[in-house]
Amino acid sequence: MSLIVTVFAAFMLLGMPVAFAIGIASFLFFLTSDFVPVSISVQRIASSSQSFPLLAVPFFVLAGNLMNATGITKRLIGFATVTTGWISGGLAQVTIALSALMGGISGSAVADSAMQARILGPSMLDRGFSKGYTACSIAFSSLICATIPPSVGLILYGFVGNVSIGRLFLAGIMPGIFMAIFLMVTAYLVAKRRGYEPELKAPPKFKEVMREMGHAKWALLFPVFLIGGIRLGIFTPSEAGAFAVVYALVIGFFVYKELTWAAVWSTVEESARDIGMIMLIIMLSAMLGYAIVFEQVPQNLSAFVLGISENPTIIMFLVLIFLAVCGMFLESTVLVLLLTPIFVPVITKLGIDPVHFGILMMTIVTMGSMTPPVGVAMFTVCGILECPTEEYIKESIPFIAAILALVVFLAMVPQAVLFLPDLLF
Repeated sequence: MSLIVTVFAAFMLLGMPVAFAIGIASFLFFLTSDFVPVSISVQRIASSSQSFPLLAVPFFVLAGNLMNATGITKRLIGFATVTTGWISGGLAQVTIALSALMGGISGSAVADSAMQARILGPSMLDRGFSKGYTACSIAFSSLICATIPPSVGLILYGFVGNVSIGRLFLAGIMPGIFMAIFLMVTAYLVAKRRGYEPELKAPPKFKEVMREMGHAKWALLFPVFLIGGIRLGIFTPSEAGAFAVVYALVIGFFVYKELTWAAVWSTVEESARDIGMIMLIIMLSAMLGYAIVFEQVPQNLSAFVLGISENPTIIMFLVLIFLAVCGMFLESTVLVLLLTPIFVPVITKLGIDPVHFGILMMTIVTMGSMTPPVGVAMFTVCGILECPTEEYIKESIPFIAAILALVVFLAMVPQAVLFLPDLLF
């Protein structure tokens, strides 16, 4: 394993694409092993793609991109504005509320932050918000997509860790809502101190809320249909991805009538690039998964961890600190594929529910996309808004504190995560 880690780290420092860094480093394990035939490496790559649950990934990526092209986004912005625009911080509150609504559609934090930076970012700057505050509000609000279903990260975690994806989807709802509340309070406190004005002069009337809800009802109903269909046994989580694609096409062509065949083709091309990148990482990571099991890394790590302490809470926080550090340097998808098969056996042996741990893990590793030194969402938003990185880092401190406080709360109160899956499953 030391060879794999050394080679992988060296390739990453040289700027090699993550998929190839993982693949080459893992293949060296088979080349240098006296006990494992090289042919198994090819078998692992092929077999990793022959998974029915994994179908959920390409389906949900395509569905999210399709829904962004249907006109759903602008209707969600209208609903988010009327419900939260009257709070101090105005459009910062709107972008957080929009992420909570978009989490059930896009499933991707980076995609959500890029979209909002283009649509809401210029308006926030025009209203006098600082670039750092604007960029942080948008980037950290996209973290909600890590838990609100259908999160692609949760699908991968469930696939690799052999954890119920249906339970993970349900478990992500309440943490996503809590995250929105924590971030909105943070945005409010900063805005109040700086005198940023609300977007609306007064709280909306009930009739206004209902009108905007009516405009956005098909977007708001999607997560309900998704979770309800899985829970009632109408479709599996993988089949739910196919349902999401059909749903997006029906809404785009026949309800809103804004989707065109040209937009569909463009969306398919964009989705193919996204899916290709994800699937290549998954397939090449399969070799690493085999090496991890062969070298008994989970068992050795479990023995080491239990040697430090037998208190499950202490161990969980140590693991989360480790994940937070890793998340600052590697993309969340990569960390889920690399570390889930290592840590799930450890936390399960300690009596921690893997569904509970999965929500915490996705939150903490996805936050790395919003923090230096290599945060993808951070650089994406800063690039679009032309925000200096040092200003973003300074403004991010209260938002990071809010997310860490939320993680501590969710870790100490497991039922905040497990209430819905325990109730409905």
